[in-house]
Amino acid sequence: MKNTIEKALQKQKEAKAASQKTSSTEKIEDASHSNAPEESKVSIDKPAPAELPVETVIAEEKEFINKKAPLDEFVIDFVRLDKNGHISLNGERKQINEEYREIKRKLLANAFGSLAKTLHNPNIIMVTSSRPSEGKTFTATNLAMSIASEQDKTVLLVDADVLKPNVLNTLGLERRKGLMEYLTGDVDDISDVLYPTNIDKLKIIPAGKSHHLSTELLASQKMHDTVNEFANRYPDRIVIFDTPPLIGINESAILANFAGQAVVVVEEGRAKISDIKMSVERLNPDMAIGFVVNKSVHNDTDGSGYYGYYYSERSE
Repeated sequence: MKNTIEKALQKQKEAKAASQKTSSTEKIEDASHSNAPEESKVSIDKPAPAELPVETVIAEEKEFINKKAPLDEFVIDFVRLDKNGHISLNGERKQINEEYREIKRKLLANAFGSLAKTLHNPNIIMVTSSRPSEGKTFTATNLAMSIASEQDKTVLLVDADVLKPNVLNTLGLERRKGLMEYLTGDVDDISDVLYPTNIDKLKIIPAGKSHHLSTELLASQKMHDTVNEFANRYPDRIVIFDTPPLIGINESAILANFAGQAVVVVEEGRAKISDIKMSVERLNPDMAIGFVVNKSVHNDTDGSGYYGYYYSERSE
């Protein structure tokens, strides 16, 4: 601030110096009356340049200082993802690509079709599971990339599993500041942690550092206002939250109140019916709820071990 004030005072000194050079000694004389008596000559003082108030100069300096450089984009290695069984972004026609096309069609219809009017934040989709390690992050990242391939949709992928974040690791990306830094005030604006990627229509918000008050931070008014901005600022945007598992973790129940749709990932041969029922009970009853069956063997025609999508009609 000291440097800013000094710059402001320096600008005022320069303005005064300029005014002295163009002072009232400059006179404009009428050429036709050059021989007229001295008192008949007309002199006009040239106005001095207006001095800027110190407050204005300081504000301009602050604006210059606070101009943000674009965030470095995340560079996703498509070949690596392909080898790890993700959808192909290189134009190859794989079964998993077709599976995710089928899944996203229902989600997009819910988000922008006739059902959207009956849902709160229909373009906010939480991807979760009953228990850990059922494939929710794998599903969330594939959904995000598949929807980003749409011609008229953009996607924001938020790693909201602040207890065990895995989005960046799944995509092979380095760790950066994220959602928790924003909620704790370590960064000033959500745009400071909203990173572009080399997929033109996909942006990512990492989870960031862990925090002992993660439940309270996710339940805060700041988080509520941020999600509302996500939902309403861009009419073509889908927001995908990768959330913690539903059973035994409070954060997921909080995040369920923000989303209009839920995708529950179920590992075939492992998930228990009792777990699935308990998971659904922890979701908002007004949500559109779908189930993705992960690691399904009966569809394994190309070795990917994937997938099915089943939609549970919303209770009225």
